[in-house]
Amino acid sequence: MATIKNITPESIIKSARAKEFAPVYYLMGQEPYYIDRICDCIVNEALQPEERDFNLMVMYGADTTAGQVIDAAKRYPMMAERQVVLVKDAQNLKHSELLEPYLKKPSGTTVLIFCHKGGVIDRRKKIAAAIEKNGVLFESKQLKDRELPAFIEQYLKKRGASIDPKSQQMIADAIGADLNRMVGELDKLLIALPDDDKRVTPALVEKQIGVSKDFNVFELKEAIVNRNVYKANLIVKYFNENPKAVSFFYIIPFLFAYFQNLMIAYYCPQKNNPDALASWLDLKSAWLVRDYMTGMKNYSGVKVMQIISKIREMDAKGKGLDNPSTPTNELLRELIFFILHD
Repeated sequence: MATIKNITPESIIKSARAKEFAPVYYLMGQEPYYIDRICDCIVNEALQPEERDFNLMVMYGADTTAGQVIDAAKRYPMMAERQVVLVKDAQNLKHSELLEPYLKKPSGTTVLIFCHKGGVIDRRKKIAAAIEKNGVLFESKQLKDRELPAFIEQYLKKRGASIDPKSQQMIADAIGADLNRMVGELDKLLIALPDDDKRVTPALVEKQIGVSKDFNVFELKEAIVNRNVYKANLIVKYFNENPKAVSFFYIIPFLFAYFQNLMIAYYCPQKNNPDALASWLDLKSAWLVRDYMTGMKNYSGVKVMQIISKIREMDAKGKGLDNPSTPTNELLRELIFFILHD
């Protein structure tokens, strides 16, 4: 049986590729990308293509009973070292508590995989404890917005390509935390790269994904950081004329996150030291420190506090609180004016 410490998608996949399998995997959570990736890897590594006709059984939670899962798992493989029983939509499996006796003593010749998307199993249940003791209980969590650039960089790096921070942020802003869609768009970029230049640039992102390299949230933040009133107003005008370019409800948390961190930066004991400030703000890239160094030069601590309060006010009004009629494009224009002017 595989013993996997510090359970991550990479550690599970590494064990599977080493032909070290747990008898039970329960893959659950809000992010389907890792669930699909892990499941596909285990199936592909556990069985040769010619073994799958008789040794791969796919079941669906809504159409299956716990008893049927147990019966399938207890079956012996045919002309193979092991069999795989895959239960999709495991959240719909009724009376799952009846699985407990099998999970306590799982078959050594069966790899039983449960895929539970969109939620998690109650860890207080006995079956959860049995899975954790004898197999792998993995929760696939949705990445936070600040984690997306690092995901993009690592995905491309593993495939021999590089990407600059601006391009990372452009992609993250445009696609968000849907990793299946994200991977599809990154694969399009990889295909479009010439053999002699494996660098992803803003121009390529604009061409392949349809994100303007000049008018996006990243450029808006840059204009605000540098208090470039003309450029910021150009971008806001573009957003207002192209409402599908970016949502007001994406811009608001994006700007809030920056000014919230800028407020924290003021409390750094060595705020004039880029390395110390990067550590203080827990920034993944030292390249991002420059925005906070510049921001502290252009905005006082008092102004930052006022901006944070104004962002919260605009967020509430955008959601209809104390605002019967003002559209979000007007709210955005008001917010940017307040930020850039004393």
